[in-house]
Amino acid sequence: MTNKQRLWMYVGLIIALFLIALIFAAPKLPTAVPAASFFAKFPYKLGLDLKGGAHLIYQADTSQVPFADKQSAINGVRDVIERRVNAFGISEPLVQTNQSGDEYRVIVELAGVFNVDEAIKLIGETPLLEFKTQNPVADAPLTEEQKQQLIKDNETVLKSAQEVLVQSHAPNADFSALAKQYSEDPGSKEQGGDLGWAKKGVFVPEFDKAIFETLKAGETTKELVQTQFGYHIIKKIEEREVEGAAKGEPEKEVHAAHILLRTIAEQDISSQVDPWVNTALSGKQLKRASVQFNSQTGEPNVNLEFNDEGSKLFAELTGANIGKPIAIFLDGQAISVPTVQEKIEGGSAVITGRFNIKEARTLAERLNAGALPVPIHLIAQTTVGPTLGSLSLNQSLRAGMIGILIVMLFMILYYRLPGIIASFALLLYASIVLVLFKLIPVTLTLAGIAGFILSVGMAVDANILIFERLKEELKAGRDLPTAVEEGFKRAWTSIRDSNFSSLITCAVLMWFGSSVIKGFAVTLIIGILSSMFTAITVSRTILKAIALTGAKRHLWMFGYHRIETKSGDMKM
Repeated sequence: MTNKQRLWMYVGLIIALFLIALIFAAPKLPTAVPAASFFAKFPYKLGLDLKGGAHLIYQADTSQVPFADKQSAINGVRDVIERRVNAFGISEPLVQTNQSGDEYRVIVELAGVFNVDEAIKLIGETPLLEFKTQNPVADAPLTEEQKQQLIKDNETVLKSAQEVLVQSHAPNADFSALAKQYSEDPGSKEQGGDLGWAKKGVFVPEFDKAIFETLKAGETTKELVQTQFGYHIIKKIEEREVEGAAKGEPEKEVHAAHILLRTIAEQDISSQVDPWVNTALSGKQLKRASVQFNSQTGEPNVNLEFNDEGSKLFAELTGANIGKPIAIFLDGQAISVPTVQEKIEGGSAVITGRFNIKEARTLAERLNAGALPVPIHLIAQTTVGPTLGSLSLNQSLRAGMIGILIVMLFMILYYRLPGIIASFALLLYASIVLVLFKLIPVTLTLAGIAGFILSVGMAVDANILIFERLKEELKAGRDLPTAVEEGFKRAWTSIRDSNFSSLITCAVLMWFGSSVIKGFAVTLIIGILSSMFTAITVSRTILKAIALTGAKRHLWMFGYHRIETKSGDMKM
């Protein structure tokens, strides 16, 4: 393959990349587009200011917390709120803390949440830390009273099942309607009890015997079929032969439906008993938790310190539960379930568990959140409506599109053919950035879109440097292919230094900035890296390919005029 053929092959790949990126970046595709359902799985993630939602600011009361423990307690509160918000089912909530002097605040942003009262009710409670032991009742056999109740309940189920069985054999009986009315199988109830096609071995043996041996196609069981799940009324709809596991040997497959009335098992009664029982020990008796390292293994552990009352309670608990677990619950969720090795006295204990440092620190902060109760009070709330968010998004996108079009117009008018190539590279750049926003994914805010639009100008900067160097090389008398190659080499150092300086600035913004500033920095970083790719690779490849065509005889298309003087010299 010649160099010219290789260059045009690269140009073809770039055009293919552009088309794929353009389809991927589209917010919504017509269903007629191939793989439209696949691309729809990657929507844009919009932030609070674009999607709308709730912005809540809480004041944390740290007056009762020792100064050295305040930051840990605030981090614990933030962690608790994140857990509560996640339980609320919110996508990508933002929970952050802010310190101003001696005051600590917790800022919560819930994109897409407009029922603020419910969100406030969920968030605005002081963390609750509890120590619980195993409930002996959970593993105990059923009492005689429970056994009698179990028998009585299942007799009621049997009676109901027999009544449904009679209805299923009535003239003109609608099996599907009976299943929708009476069946307790959530997987088939809405389909009228239809279980689809199945081979032998899919169902429990009692069920298989009925549909593969007892019933004929179209028949319904005349007696109830009892399995571990309850009483079944089974209808065999049809059967067929399919190719079995052994090639050439047909195997029977049955299409069946059923009505299930569930019976109650002993395990069902046992599972209704809470496996954990509360103790008198709580976060009130825990002074603090901290991370410490094992002097022999170097592994991080979590150290607990109790007050005098807690020391006595903890000694009693550990003494009575040697070899058994004591669970620590925060807001009703177990955060640690250590097993007691021996009776612990003295008010100090260590939780070991082969933690890494991050896991140990997180557990200590959660314990401190309950040990050092930090009440939080709502001091401000703002609701961003979806209409306002949509308006902001539309205005931002319109500004971005107008900016790109103006830049493209300027590049084409001033640089002519290179300007057209730069415009194509700019469109490819925008498509790639939008695809990356979807794939990473990046939560888009107004600040993030600002970072994207700013990087558009920087993407053009690289092309301008390259084209000006190209002109200088042509002015020096070099032919077009050589001028293109040398122009890129001379412009590269300036492009590299400029973009690396911007990347360093972005890194600083991400390190020290707030969430909004970080969003701006992230989108700007993606834009800078993408612009370097399109300017250095895309523009260069296309320009080198064109330089090998007849365009090299028409330098005016590159914004350059070579005039021969009377002395035979060439000038621009």
